[in-house]
Amino acid sequence: MYKFSVFYLLFVGAALQTTYALKEGECEVCIKTIDKFAATLEDNVKSDPKLIEAAFKKFCKGSKNKENRFCYYLGGLEESATGILGELSKPLSWSMPSDKICEKLKKKDAQICDLRFDKQIDLNNVDLKKLKVRDLKKILNDWDESCDGCIEKTDFIKRIEELKPKYMGRSDL
Repeated sequence: MYKFSVFYLLFVGAALQTTYALKEGECEVCIKTIDKFAATLEDNVKSDPKLIEAAFKKFCKGSKNKENRFCYYLGGLEESATGILGELSKPLSWSMPSDKICEKLKKKDAQICDLRFDKQIDLNNVDLKKLKVRDLKKILNDWDESCDGCIEKTDFIKRIEELKPKYMGRSDL
């Protein structure tokens, strides 16, 4: 009877561990942002959680889109309502892998793993006339460009066509 209950507890523990583990493609914004941030850290900063938190706040000032939302959830922005930066800085100072850090963050705030990167539009193979105005605006926003006086869809398409030679050589498209 005793052996059965120990086996049962081990089985339940293993089942719980697999439910908390991240699935493929889950927490993509969290993992990539932490990896990107960790790559910017200098060796003297990597071991001190307070210095990591300060560096993360500085990193978040230049963030955009989903990375900015991730920073907001962790408390890396001035306008953040709450802060759980300690849940990032301490494990990072221990050299914990980013996927494990994201598992811990998910337990604190499930929204962190709900973030997904937007699908990138392949401008070489897409017909701009078939895109929605929202997608055309997103292309311009990703380029940090604006379309002053654009009212109709054709205005946005014309502006993108004008800027295409400037941005098509960049790798982040």
